[in-house]
Amino acid sequence: MPPASAITVCMVEEARHGPFVLHEPPSAAGAEAAVATAAAAGFDAIEIFPPSAAEVPPGLGRLVAATGLRVAAVGTGAGWLRHRIHLCHPDVAVRRAAEEFIARIIDVAAALGAPAIVGSLQGSSGPEVPRGEALSHLADALGRLSARARSHGQVLLYEPLNRYESNLLNRQADAAAFLADHGLADVRLLCDLFHMNIEEPDIAAALRACGRLVGHVHFADSNRRAPGMGHTPMEPVMGALGAIGYDGYLSAEILPLPDGPTAARTTIESFRRLVTA
Repeated sequence: MPPASAITVCMVEEARHGPFVLHEPPSAAGAEAAVATAAAAGFDAIEIFPPSAAEVPPGLGRLVAATGLRVAAVGTGAGWLRHRIHLCHPDVAVRRAAEEFIARIIDVAAALGAPAIVGSLQGSSGPEVPRGEALSHLADALGRLSARARSHGQVLLYEPLNRYESNLLNRQADAAAFLADHGLADVRLLCDLFHMNIEEPDIAAALRACGRLVGHVHFADSNRRAPGMGHTPMEPVMGALGAIGYDGYLSAEILPLPDGPTAARTTIESFRRLVTA
């Protein structure tokens, strides 16, 4: 099976200028508008970025099912963006709050048939939390959270970020080794092509090396626009995904330029050109 297409939908007001194709309020009307746009453009699924588990629009599962779409994944980054909590914070109470924020989204995501993403909520090391300690906190939290995901029949997606957003695990090989070293068998990598363009000397080689650990792909060019609008060589990337048998989602986490609907159309055109090439 070839990869499927997905489009990101941000429901967090604080992220209005972030790299999400569609921006809608966390309401039934917002969900309807996002699903209608995604379906009209020809996407297979939506990836949502909600303010919290409690604010995922009610009835979203029925809505996507009625249109033939699916939910590809659910992001947790609002915990950092809105509340400034993360898994490596020096305060244990804050770390627990971050883990609970993710856990609740895992439950909601699973009800939608989707995995949850741990990206910006992973945090960073710093003067109060040295690198080794931060990585220990991260491993412990991912272990508990992935067990919760497994109880729902899901994996947990972990996203290595570029060096300007986190100083923990920036390259895919380092993240893969970290997962193996800590026995995190129910965690998969979310390989974001924008972050990889910054950190990887060879994106395609990095994907090949990760193999079956690749659980989700953020589909973006070097300038965080639709593939083909920057300088990332996409054909080798697609060849690598084919070589490892990747059949998950290529999810457009890109800037809504010049506007969301246009970015959606540009992305689905890139997807069709690359996937059928």
